[in-house]
Amino acid sequence: MKQQPDSPRLDIVQLITQHQSGVWRYLRVIGCEATLADDITQETFLKLYNSEFEQLSDAATASYLRKIAFNLYISYQRRAGRTVLVDDISVLDTTWQRWAGSDNGDGVIEKLNECMEFLADRAREALHLRFSEQRSRKEIAQSLDITEHGARNLMQRAKAQLKDCVEGKINSENNIGDPE
Repeated sequence: MKQQPDSPRLDIVQLITQHQSGVWRYLRVIGCEATLADDITQETFLKLYNSEFEQLSDAATASYLRKIAFNLYISYQRRAGRTVLVDDISVLDTTWQRWAGSDNGDGVIEKLNECMEFLADRAREALHLRFSEQRSRKEIAQSLDITEHGARNLMQRAKAQLKDCVEGKINSENNIGDPE
């Protein structure tokens, strides 16, 4: 319902502060490039501001914002003549909720940082060079004095370790046993 002139205006600043990182991370998860995710995140909040939105709960707001962002992303891709394949948006949304929870993914980032401490120094350095400094596999190999193939294997093993570690922390937090 559209807010009446005498009702308090939607606190868009508070909503942006609370949900911006979650919307941006969600867009990245569904395959949106970082700069486009920046633009779509802004556009998501503009649409929210100009809508007849009425906040019911944080979870409902987050879900509504993800839906707006998803639709904007799909629209952008269609206008650009690209096809986006998304298996099942409800499965993606459920998975996002499991991983990101109510804190827009901040908890997962914290778990990831904790898990980074368990990696070997070389593996941590390789991932840092790749994802923080955007170095190529060749540059990483040269920096670590290994072959390109060795750098690829090192990073694949490190990412698998991180994935297992983060999933283990999430599962133990949610009291979920290992899937068999």
